[in-house]
Amino acid sequence: YDPEKDLAPVSLLVLVPNVLVVNPELPAKNAAELVALLKAAPEQYSYASSGNGTPLHLSGELFKKMAGVSIQHVPYKGAGPALNDVIGNQVPIMFDNLPSSSGHIKSGTLRALAVTTKERAPSFPDVPTIAETVPGYETYTWNALFAPAGTPKEAIDRLNAAAKKALADPTVAEKMKDFSATIVASTPEELATHVTAELAKWGPVVKDANVQL
Repeated sequence: YDPEKDLAPVSLLVLVPNVLVVNPELPAKNAAELVALLKAAPEQYSYASSGNGTPLHLSGELFKKMAGVSIQHVPYKGAGPALNDVIGNQVPIMFDNLPSSSGHIKSGTLRALAVTTKERAPSFPDVPTIAETVPGYETYTWNALFAPAGTPKEAIDRLNAAAKKALADPTVAEKMKDFSATIVASTPEELATHVTAELAKWGPVVKDANVQL
């Protein structure tokens, strides 16, 4: 399917930080130390993700490109199996959604080196951003609501209003805060612009890394 032609944008709901985590046995204590470690031993380390072509995989590929490091990607069928192997030190490094790693970070079974968003995550204010080490780096996972192409504007507007109402609910807003998710609740037009910008950003990264589904 073509995401621009086959889907009608309704609303960009939330932006969720990704996080660079490592097994605590890895000697790197921050992103700068990790970059130095990877440059000193190219191709000797690997990183896990929840699967080929996921935002987490692409976060890793963008990191490789912008930091100038060489590191092997190990795709998994979901974040759960990947986290298990990083905690077990079969693969020492991972890019993950912050919500799914947060419990492991708090318990000490994973070490958070940096979040991938432009700003630090409110739920982990002491964890720096990758951009503090690799200027200009920014990735996140986003959740949006779409309808099939050709859906009448009246229906799109009703869905958009319902999404905004749900995200304005204090209980929902508090839950999003727990996830370090930033509520956007955009218009359909703003989501369309966002999709176009994301395709322009990630297309070259996918091609350069030869990402195959």
